[in-house]
Amino acid sequence: MSWKTIDDLALAGKTVLTRVDINVPMEGDGVTDTTRIDKIRPTVEDIIARGGKVVLLAHFDRPKGKVVPEMSLGRIQGAVAASLGRKVVFAADCVGPLAVAAIDAAAQGDVILLENTRFHAGEEANDPAFAAQLAALGDVFINDAFSAAHRAHASTEALARLLPAAAGRLMEAELKALDAALGNPQRPVVAVVGGAKVSTKLELLGNLVSKVDHLVIGGGMANTFLVAQGIDVGKSLAERDMAPIALEILTKAKAAGCTLHLPVDVVVAAAFKAGAENKVVAPNACPPDQMILDAGPATVAALTKVFESCKTLIWNGPLGAFEIAPFDAATSAAARVAAALTKAGKLVSVAGGGDTVSALNHAGVAGDFTFISTAGGAFLEWMEGKVLPGVAALHG
Repeated sequence: MSWKTIDDLALAGKTVLTRVDINVPMEGDGVTDTTRIDKIRPTVEDIIARGGKVVLLAHFDRPKGKVVPEMSLGRIQGAVAASLGRKVVFAADCVGPLAVAAIDAAAQGDVILLENTRFHAGEEANDPAFAAQLAALGDVFINDAFSAAHRAHASTEALARLLPAAAGRLMEAELKALDAALGNPQRPVVAVVGGAKVSTKLELLGNLVSKVDHLVIGGGMANTFLVAQGIDVGKSLAERDMAPIALEILTKAKAAGCTLHLPVDVVVAAAFKAGAENKVVAPNACPPDQMILDAGPATVAALTKVFESCKTLIWNGPLGAFEIAPFDAATSAAARVAAALTKAGKLVSVAGGGDTVSALNHAGVAGDFTFISTAGGAFLEWMEGKVLPGVAALHG
């Protein structure tokens, strides 16, 4: 790949502007999940080990170009210090005298955390003048925020064009995993796409049918495809007005030599609630007063055979309403099959998207996949075949 990594840059004695995504969830003054902070640690440690001074650039929430005290990164200074195990110096601005003073005063080995870049309107506008102010603070730029790479903002895109730039360790791992999944994969490739609505994943499906050998459609989306084939799905969630589009996707898949897989049996119930009375029926046998809430065991068995025949898996979205038992069964069972094949060295498995990560954690197998992307929008746009501005700016 043509983008550079930390290994390609001389960092000794340099001030390294490091774009990270530490937009973490909070309750009151406490951080409830430090995962995003924890993930930047390898990049921070590498830069310091190579003699560089780490200056963190990040956004927090959506202040829309104005100073909003409750969206200050100062609120998570302590959490960042605890996660990194280092002194973290906070600057009350991300440009100008306050930022310069904090950088100059920090000792080697300290980490400087600059204020929320989105407090300035120039950030989201990708304003060249604002990017130049950021660039004036450092010598080198490292982007370690793949999850923000689909945004052409000053600190993700313009800055990379003003300083020697490279991918951080998290960004590097993400790009390598994605390249292994779709860019230059081991074939055959199977993609699992689930979720509620076809309309939100049209571009994704359109791109995948020309890139993968097998496309598995699950969740509410599968119901729409069943409707398109003239099947009555009762009270099930389905976008009936999207039926013509679903038929187009079926046609495109056939023309591209992509085998499209829909459920061969389904779990139906009269109500979506925990422990609801349910039964397994054929897809065309959903009672008029009931709804499809999961794929059935025969579908899982069929998917097992598909997974076993493939070398690469990309997963985005659940196969059913996994949030409530027993409608989590198909997603969890299929995830466990994929995890076992991955652990056995027979499958490269890459998954991403909020619901997907939650579903794999729920199944207890997230740690067994080859790579789990925590990037929502960026992961989806990459799967759709779109150019991500923050990545494109790193190309040499």
